[in-house]
Amino acid sequence: MKIGITGFSGFIGSRVAELCRAGGHEVVGFSRRSGAGTRLFDREKLPDLSDLDAVVNLAGESIMGLWTRNKKRAILESRILGTRQLVRAMAAGGQKPRVLVNASAIGFYGDTGERLVDETSPSGQGFLAEVAREWEAEAEEAAALGVRVVCLRIGFVLGRGGALKLIAPLFRVGWGGRLGNGRQWMSGVHVDDVAGMAIWALENDSVRGAVNAVMPEPFRNEEFTRELARAVHRPAFLPAPAFALRLGLGEFSHLMLDSTRVSPRRAPEGGYVFRFATLASALQDALR
Repeated sequence: MKIGITGFSGFIGSRVAELCRAGGHEVVGFSRRSGAGTRLFDREKLPDLSDLDAVVNLAGESIMGLWTRNKKRAILESRILGTRQLVRAMAAGGQKPRVLVNASAIGFYGDTGERLVDETSPSGQGFLAEVAREWEAEAEEAAALGVRVVCLRIGFVLGRGGALKLIAPLFRVGWGGRLGNGRQWMSGVHVDDVAGMAIWALENDSVRGAVNAVMPEPFRNEEFTRELARAVHRPAFLPAPAFALRLGLGEFSHLMLDSTRVSPRRAPEGGYVFRFATLASALQDALR
């Protein structure tokens, strides 16, 4: 297949591109600046999707950082307007891609508490749930054009980069610790499995709709803290109190303190085999 990838130079996009090429696919990257081997992707002009068999849409403003009014607007609009441009390009005529694999997030479910949720569960409350709902709704507009649409609801991504690149150095110098009481659930996934699920979704015509891109077993923050400290051979005795996180980080603290207890029901049922099925194996690879 000839596959277009937006956000192809990012942490996840670069790995998707690498594994696509390794699997014999041709990759076309989309960027804010067109160049050799890339095509333009911005809000002013419809992207050139001609001759593409598939599109993987990973573009969007990072959710990291204080959620000021302007930051929240950028997070939402970068996803909504970018996806809208892709769908408009598909509707503009000519040959359309057969499939759109669109990123989303497990933030769709909001704070799940102790509830285990899967792809059949309803959306929750909060800013990230709103973003995920609207993002997926924009992507699903492509289905009316005859394009198969898959929305990957991506969890906390582990790998040599991303958030772990910021967290691991603190643990290596002994400054790690649980967040709040550490009882909140986390649903992680290795970057290779995010990329693997994207390719699995591209290649399997029976896959459509929401797919949770998380490893089989969620884990509590205190378990994540313990496993990461063990992986870097350091103690982790410096917890961050919930009140301090809320005071210092405002609404962004929800990302650290809310529970996301999510099951990847559809991918295993559809035959996807995880490369890193456990937190320990994912951390071992990410930190080597």
